[in-house]
Amino acid sequence: MQTFQKIAIPFVAIVIFVALWELLVWANNWPNYVMASPSDLPAAYAKFWNLFLIGSWQTLWRTVAGLALAVLFGTLLGMIMGFSRIARDALYPLLVGFNAIPKATLVPVLALLFIGQHNFNTVLMAFLISFFPIAVSVGIGLSTLEPEYRDILRSLGASRFTIFRKIALPKTLPEFFGALKVSVTLAFIGTNLVEIISPHGRGLGALFLSGQTNSNYPLMFAVLIALAVLGIILYYVVVLLEKIFAGWAERPQH
Repeated sequence: MQTFQKIAIPFVAIVIFVALWELLVWANNWPNYVMASPSDLPAAYAKFWNLFLIGSWQTLWRTVAGLALAVLFGTLLGMIMGFSRIARDALYPLLVGFNAIPKATLVPVLALLFIGQHNFNTVLMAFLISFFPIAVSVGIGLSTLEPEYRDILRSLGASRFTIFRKIALPKTLPEFFGALKVSVTLAFIGTNLVEIISPHGRGLGALFLSGQTNSNYPLMFAVLIALAVLGIILYYVVVLLEKIFAGWAERPQH
């Protein structure tokens, strides 16, 4: 029954959203060059299906690559901040300041620094925009680890890495996967910032720009929906991983 609810409820919510979107366009009598409706999108997918497949793959693999780097770097940085008060006090202001910078302003900087390295720039932006939540969640999780556990394991000769692997890592997994769900959406934002602001003819961002240039608003909205679908798929991949590695932390619902 719970499995059915987890599938049916999101599906019903999506159907309601699409219906309200269609009703909004119909009620305001908007033409599709002002606001495309869901009924306008199938034609765009049918006409440009090959471009959607190619662009979706290009956007997806860059996003996943940037997210993977964010997981590695964010976890390492979180470990450093979690185990060292000095490092935490030194790095937190820098991280907060960096995260406060609008990432759209970094796209031209990366384009000038790494001229012609389109894939590298896109992956780098996806990484830069998504590692912050992971680093903070791991750092907070480790800094709140009960000192008794550390003292016992250190007295037994355990290294910091062993303490992290045996005690700290399982404790921080719920917070880690919560941050990873946020980072998934941020990574897609980073990828599309580069594809749109610094166009290089690749990814769904390039297809969106093509629709904008040709005033093909159904195509533009179709790209937005495709991005949303990719984000949802990657989000549920993270949910599946969370159930595998941190399912014990989920509270039973009555």
